[in-house]
Amino acid sequence: MLDYFFKKKLRLLNSVNFQYVFSQPSKKNTLEISILGRLNFLQYPRLGLSIPRKNIKHAHNRNLIKRLVRETFRLLQHKLIAMDFIVIAQKKITNLKNKKIINMLNILWSNYYR
Repeated sequence: MLDYFFKKKLRLLNSVNFQYVFSQPSKKNTLEISILGRLNFLQYPRLGLSIPRKNIKHAHNRNLIKRLVRETFRLLQHKLIAMDFIVIAQKKITNLKNKKIINMLNILWSNYYR
């Protein structure tokens, strides 16, 4: 049985982990969202979020985007290769409906399937 939880071990928690990904990322992006990834030496993928206040002013919008990203990652974590991912949102993402954001994220995640 597959475990679909988003446990603490699946998160990038400190700046060292973020710097590791930012130093040599493989990048997939659209106008609204970018996913940076870098291979890790673990057996599972990990997720970090960068949703800057400068790009998305209201906290409820930032939280919504974070929830959508975490949910798509949680459902696809068993298909993804062992990489550290950082998701960065741009200003234009606030103009999209939730379903469109989810579809866009699924397409971006599909570039990192096993």
